[in-house]
Amino acid sequence: MVQAPTPMLVPPPHRGHLNLAASIRAMRLRNGLSQRQLAGRMSVPRTYVSKIENEKATPTLSSLERLARALEVTVPDLLSGGERNRQEEIAELMKDPFIAEMMPFVSSLNGMQMSSILTQIRDLTLRPRRTA
Repeated sequence: MVQAPTPMLVPPPHRGHLNLAASIRAMRLRNGLSQRQLAGRMSVPRTYVSKIENEKATPTLSSLERLARALEVTVPDLLSGGERNRQEEIAELMKDPFIAEMMPFVSSLNGMQMSSILTQIRDLTLRPRRTA
């Protein structure tokens, strides 16, 4: 007796596998932009941004490029959610000689000391002192 082939169950497509919609929304909010502001930067209707964020529309490559430009990230960053590997981020920061030299001391500071240093750095960079 010939056994009938077992029907293959095809898993339903996983919507938003890359979670692009959530990534775009998170980046938009991180940049403090409304959907209308993002749409303005992209020169598209606000409803288009809403449809992308709600997975009702899939952005074209051209739209991805405009989205990335409007959110000030690269297309790969947009597709990966803009989240870099923490180790890569630390390695990049440690390439800076000033930061690398400061690191051994930072861990021994308390919260008030860190806040004080951060305030001083902000003051130095935001309000540079004039020298004679």
